[in-house]
Amino acid sequence: MKFPSLICVVVLTVMSSASAENWPSWRGPRGDGTSIEKGFPLTWSPTENIAWKTPIPGTGHSSPIVWGDRVFVSSCVEKEENRILVCVDRTNGNIVWDKVVLKSPLEKKHGLNSYASSTPATDGKYVYVTFFDKPKMVVVCYDFDGREIWRKSPGEFKSQHGFCSPPILYENMVIINGDQDALAYVVALDKATGEEKWRTDRPNRTRSYCPPLIVEAAGKKQMVMTGSKSVASYDPNTGKQIWVMDGPTEQFVASMVYHKDLFFLTAGFPTYHLMAIKPDGVGKISKSHEVWHHTKGAGYVPSPIAFGENLFNVTDAGVACCVNCEKGDFRWMERLGSHHSASPVVSSDGILYFTDDDGTTFVLKATSEFAVMHKNKLGEKCFASPAMADGQIFLRGTNHLFCIGKK
Repeated sequence: MKFPSLICVVVLTVMSSASAENWPSWRGPRGDGTSIEKGFPLTWSPTENIAWKTPIPGTGHSSPIVWGDRVFVSSCVEKEENRILVCVDRTNGNIVWDKVVLKSPLEKKHGLNSYASSTPATDGKYVYVTFFDKPKMVVVCYDFDGREIWRKSPGEFKSQHGFCSPPILYENMVIINGDQDALAYVVALDKATGEEKWRTDRPNRTRSYCPPLIVEAAGKKQMVMTGSKSVASYDPNTGKQIWVMDGPTEQFVASMVYHKDLFFLTAGFPTYHLMAIKPDGVGKISKSHEVWHHTKGAGYVPSPIAFGENLFNVTDAGVACCVNCEKGDFRWMERLGSHHSASPVVSSDGILYFTDDDGTTFVLKATSEFAVMHKNKLGEKCFASPAMADGQIFLRGTNHLFCIGKK
């Protein structure tokens, strides 16, 4: 009589494991802030619904990444000029190891940037991290035990606002954006050896901080990115450009998303734009590929997110909006926090999480009606985007890494 109950437990466990996923890089497994899981925590406080919180040496705005029972985060111990990679035990919050990736003088940066803004990436075997070692960009590969596998510098990097180029993993490659105020490029390195696979010139020579998004669109693999006074698509296997659109502004920070067969972007500086672009271009494309285009509702740093029929965005100043993906009409526009740097995330059951710089996370329903469900205070400032994995939310504050949810 006990066997049916046991079988039920096993089946439920397998189903739960099948629906869980890791959060291996910037904006998660699809690079767009979405999770296929549901049932994430809706409420928390500095003392409630916190599985653990761990002091992280140094400071940084990079987001945590999660693979199995390991959480990784990059940081900078400014007094020692050390850029570090920290590995945390996901089950209890204990630091398993931390490695000094490099020691280098602190670079000039924008006041809202940090010396550790690039989110690491992992494939479950290795962890890849990028830092600025004046005057060079450096990419370093570690295994899960903290052993350095290889170290490469794709080239020099020049930007008056500092460094942020998160590694993106695709097939057997690590791809890094080298947009800068000098000879600019996108480069792909071999995951196993660090040897260069391909390199693509970025002709406008203007700094940006946007990791590429790689998706299947218009019948082909496309690697799209804003930056360097343009929006462009490349073949991620070769680096060859597929299409490019001038503008709509000079500088970009936010990542693009792909949903409902459209690319969406928010930008930027010196002018603001919120746009939808058709993916089927070839060569030089123009406004004929714009589906809709707004100058209100656009932000500079936080990336947009899509769910269902709608695109959601929050400006740096904390004004969030909902836009119908295909028609481009605004469904709502409302204020959340006073200032936002983090990009939102969304669960498969349509729950949005917007975290402001003060560490307050606004939990919303991802619908055409504005509905704030909860406001959760972390107890310290937060400039990093959330990570979501296996029913827990990971938030990197100015002093601690928080695991929110059940232990």
